[in-house]
Amino acid sequence: MLIQDTALIYGRYLRQSLRSRFALLFGVLMPLLYLLFFGPLLTDLPLGGPGSSWQVLVPGLLLQLGLFGASFAGFTIIMEKGQGVVERMRVTPVSRLALLLGRVLREATVFVFQAVLLVVAAVAMGLRAPLPGVLIGFAFVALLSLSLASLSYALAMKLSTPQGFGPAVNALTMPSMLLSGLMLPMSLGPVWLDVLSHFMPFRYLVDAVRDAYVGAYATADMLYGVLVAVGLTALSVTVGTRVFRTA
Repeated sequence: MLIQDTALIYGRYLRQSLRSRFALLFGVLMPLLYLLFFGPLLTDLPLGGPGSSWQVLVPGLLLQLGLFGASFAGFTIIMEKGQGVVERMRVTPVSRLALLLGRVLREATVFVFQAVLLVVAAVAMGLRAPLPGVLIGFAFVALLSLSLASLSYALAMKLSTPQGFGPAVNALTMPSMLLSGLMLPMSLGPVWLDVLSHFMPFRYLVDAVRDAYVGAYATADMLYGVLVAVGLTALSVTVGTRVFRTA
């Protein structure tokens, strides 16, 4: 029943996304602008690691896509609460876990699709990366989208207005972006900033994807990245499900 219920909710929201093709393309606009206007500035600059500047920048942009996109996914819940959609769903016998999983799987599908578009554009601009590394990057985008979308939906269930939701998400996403080294490796900064960034879980994800993009799969950064990504996803889905059951 859980699988059937999840597939039902997933299909409903995926059809909504497919009907809004402009939103699908617009969601990748910000990382694409960074790629077009910021990427050429880094060409041939020493960035403190193996690989080209594109192999440093593109993994960060992929995770930026998941970070900002999935963090704001809860806006749809706030709208649906105002329209009574959430209440009508909750009086049905559908699994509460499925109500969350169907939504977050839709988010993961959308952001992986946008990540594919971003990588295609990056290849046209000069990115060269092994195919297994690119696929690993997509997997990390999916896990990050699942975890952040779950937390975003949980937060939105607790708040009643977009005016409260937006500032709360911004207060979390901006420090996360700056301290995770999404644009440039944190090792380029002062020691105190590099040390501080290790308390940010997204730092381990971006380091792992950068290793994958240079073909280094059996590294400590890759291990830490996988453990953090899986652990964060499990914790976030658990928190989201509990909120959906009790809110």
